[in-house]
Amino acid sequence: MVWYEEAVFYHIYPLGLTGAPEKNDYSAPVSRLRTLWPWVDHIRDLGCNALYIGPLFQSVGHGYETTDYFTLDSRLGTNEDLKAFVEYCHEKGVRVVLDGVFNHVGRDFFAFRDLLQNRENSRYRDWFCNVRFDRDNSFHDGFSYENWGGYDLLVKLNQGNPEVRQHLLDAVDFWIAEFDIDGIRLDAADVLDFGFMAALRSFADSRKGDFFLLGEVIHGDYGRWLAPGMLHCVTNYRLHKALYSGHNDHNYFEIAHTVRETSRWKLYNFVDNHDVARIASKLSAKANFLPVHVLLYTLPGIPSVYYGSEFGIEGKKERWSDRNLRPELHLEDFRGNDQAKLIASLGRLRGALPELSYGGYEELTLTNETFAFARSLDGKRTVVTVNNANEAREMPMEPGFRGALLGLRAENGQVTLPPHSGEIWVEAGRELTVPAPVKITFCQPEPKVPQEEKPAMEPCAAQKPYEEMTVEELQGAILAKLAANGPLTERMRREVAENVYRDSLLNWVKSFR
Repeated sequence: MVWYEEAVFYHIYPLGLTGAPEKNDYSAPVSRLRTLWPWVDHIRDLGCNALYIGPLFQSVGHGYETTDYFTLDSRLGTNEDLKAFVEYCHEKGVRVVLDGVFNHVGRDFFAFRDLLQNRENSRYRDWFCNVRFDRDNSFHDGFSYENWGGYDLLVKLNQGNPEVRQHLLDAVDFWIAEFDIDGIRLDAADVLDFGFMAALRSFADSRKGDFFLLGEVIHGDYGRWLAPGMLHCVTNYRLHKALYSGHNDHNYFEIAHTVRETSRWKLYNFVDNHDVARIASKLSAKANFLPVHVLLYTLPGIPSVYYGSEFGIEGKKERWSDRNLRPELHLEDFRGNDQAKLIASLGRLRGALPELSYGGYEELTLTNETFAFARSLDGKRTVVTVNNANEAREMPMEPGFRGALLGLRAENGQVTLPPHSGEIWVEAGRELTVPAPVKITFCQPEPKVPQEEKPAMEPCAAQKPYEEMTVEELQGAILAKLAANGPLTERMRREVAENVYRDSLLNWVKSFR
């Protein structure tokens, strides 16, 4: 058994959480990473024992256009700040996994700057994929190259080049030696060179026996990345989709089918992250926040919570920006949050019940609106029940079990599961060193309002054509759009207030879906 097999992850996007500038001017370092120390205590309070944080290294803007693999992004601080941060995490019993952005680099990366300057004569020409001097790119450099996602800002590295491969392995060696990290999440692993990933696995094993390699894989056969000598784990985007759509469509068959297809691997499970909309924004019935997270913590795999989502905040992906998914937050704004209490209870139960990490999986009951399964290990058995309906549902329950999450009780082989809820059942005589069951109020369905009693809609400012709006009206419309997609931060308000150019504001407000 290794640490990551019983990990509960917390995921932080540091440039967003700390309120760092969107563009890097490479000026003197600002130690924003130090502001995250209280979040480590919060992570432990939630019952999490591992942190995935990134991107962290010097980059152009959002962090995934790396310019220096050996230096902490100056907007976050210095290498000493990162070293101290990892040390503090370890003191608190939290393992640390960093982002490894090895598929592509930014245009300020030293080897690409040499290519820009020396063109055909650059010794780094073969560091990049498909460089051609008979074509052009969107920056009009007079040559083209392979990129990631159609963005010329992200220049694809040739991981088959021995020098490139050694440069990346040297970076990993430096991260282990200098910062004592516990693993790497490989960005865009679904397009990385398989030979490079095998070499990375061999190298990491030689440096640190329990070093964790997690791959970001959105599409494809997970088994390709999880073959012997490859990665330990990949992101479970299949279950991510099933968890929200299975609740929105009242279709637990979708979730159960996905589990049958993926449970042969131990995958990294999540309900949202820095690239997709917040779970609170994806659920058509907000009360399903509870059963979604019960499943996240109890189905086979390694659960992960994205910063802020434990508070139930919302955030939607915009056409031109991901900043709504990556906001600046302050812990003091969320003290006593009920959703976080639920997540903390789930985290503690996960730690107290080894069968949720290592146990077998057995499907028990399955309908569109109810789902039950068991996790068993060494004679210990935990049963999980969930209900996505707007009404209570009767479900069968084995005798001799008690509800450990909500404190529900079964009678005569049946349990009445409240609407939009879930329960974790343990054997009645089993002692657990966890807090008493939580009392949930935020997940109750809202009462239905008869159509005739609904208040009439107030005239909306957006009914006025944007082209006829004043600068102030356009600023107000943008703020309304941003607020509909997530919490407004002071940085957002400042950016809108400082933009007094009508054409720019007009293009901005029209960019929202």
